Amino acid sequence: METQEPPPLAEERHVPVLLRRCVDLLVPALEDPGAVYLDATLGMAGHATAVLDAAPHARLVGIDRDTQALALAQERLTRAGHAGRITLVHATYDEIPDVLADLGLPGADAIMMDLGLSSLQIDTVERGFSYSEDAPLDMRMDAAGDEPTAADLLRDADEVEIVRILHEYGDERFARRIARRIVETRRTTPITHSAQLVALLEAAIPAATRRSGGHPAKRTFQALRIAVNAELEILARAVEGALDAVTLGGRIVVESYHSGEDRLVKTAFGRRTRSSAPEGLPVELEEHRPTFTALVRGAERAAPEEQATNPRSASVRLRALERTRIGS
Repeated sequence: METQEPPPLAEERHVPVLLRRCVDLLVPALEDPGAVYLDATLGMAGHATAVLDAAPHARLVGIDRDTQALALAQERLTRAGHAGRITLVHATYDEIPDVLADLGLPGADAIMMDLGLSSLQIDTVERGFSYSEDAPLDMRMDAAGDEPTAADLLRDADEVEIVRILHEYGDERFARRIARRIVETRRTTPITHSAQLVALLEAAIPAATRRSGGHPAKRTFQALRIAVNAELEILARAVEGALDAVTLGGRIVVESYHSGEDRLVKTAFGRRTRSSAPEGLPVELEEHRPTFTALVRGAERAAPEEQATNPRSASVRLRALERTRIGS
């Protein structure tokens, strides 16, 4: 009788990006007993486990919209001996203020946001995130929810909207050709599976580009995932809520993997690290002083060595701030 291998542990399924750097940036804000570390994109708890290991006095509030990820994170954190100081919440990260309020917490001393797609979601074939295996075009990060799927979007969105999604979220230069092909195809055949969409994209994208520009489906699948999960709209609210929640002397670290994500983070961080004093004011008043200071210069990248061993790190942009004044 064939024995079935147990599913891989969470730590075997995902390698956190810039892990040591994130821990080094966050832990100085978590030295006091009862300090609150909020991981707004908990995933399989790679960053969270390392932070709790390095900050023995801190407690974790972990947020994720993916119930499967939360279950794996709970198991991992328990195995690591942290069960007594964790609170895991099923929510999207734009709900940070509500989550903290429900727990009776005035803020968080350190906040981590690791954006984009997790290895769990990519590797779970039936969720339709990957273009390398055929599966229903779902792409919802909260697979238990009732939001529209990628297949629903391809069925219902008009051509202009599909062009916008592919261009804005995927930087797809052939957005118009692809959108036209989608609309023509769905008139007779619903586009419900990833293999169908990949074949359509291969037909729509010129052969010369397919040979030299990476997999022809990469940008479209990214764009659909971002649209299905309203990632940029949620992120815009989430970053502001997270910044408001950081306590005095507290820190926030954000890892982005897409130009649209990083642009939103950079803009929000910029507002908090610049003086709001009108031009020509001879003396900067206290209320005009920046409320945060940057902990890194610009956006940090992963070292070539990490990029070689963890391909997901190739596109990362890390930004980090410390709160220096109460105010918005």
